[in-house]
Amino acid sequence: MEKSHKIIYGIYILIWIIMAINPKYPEDWLLENILVFLFFPFVLWLDIKYKYTLLSIIFLLIFASLHSLGSHFTYAQMEYFNFITQLFGFERNHFDRVVHFLFGLLVFRSLFEIIVVYSNSLKSALFFTFSMIVCIATIYELLEWLAVVTFYPELGMAFLGTQGDIWDAHKDTLLACIGAFINIMFYRSYKKLWSLKR
Repeated sequence: MEKSHKIIYGIYILIWIIMAINPKYPEDWLLENILVFLFFPFVLWLDIKYKYTLLSIIFLLIFASLHSLGSHFTYAQMEYFNFITQLFGFERNHFDRVVHFLFGLLVFRSLFEIIVVYSNSLKSALFFTFSMIVCIATIYELLEWLAVVTFYPELGMAFLGTQGDIWDAHKDTLLACIGAFINIMFYRSYKKLWSLKR
């Protein structure tokens, strides 16, 4: 693994530790971080196996850091986003929506760098990566709901962060899809990455 990647992982661990100190809702924080405990070692393994580009690692750092921030305050009550909420007169805190959008936008590249190894064409790699983002975003919403209903019903809206919107899960998934689709618009950039990874 390259030294620059180790530095970025170290930065993320530091951010995660800071955000783990005195979270607003400890049980919600724990539930939000179950996937982190599972996937962080997996991402390290993927990086070693597929040799992620530095830009992919930076994108993952940004997304994971924002998730840590959301876990600390809860997505629905992320205090640093209140200024934007008040500035534009929003009726809800849209931090969760931004993070779902950034999931599609930022995680797309790291998935593409794996899929491209097994794809026969650039178009099929882009399509399958987009499909993976849609699938992951949808499954996450289902798992999120199932975890609360089954194990932590008392957390309710603190974890789900619907803020009274019955279409919250649908909108979150749509935003992840939009973020992923933006990547496809940069076709030429991915064409260069295709050549690099083949």
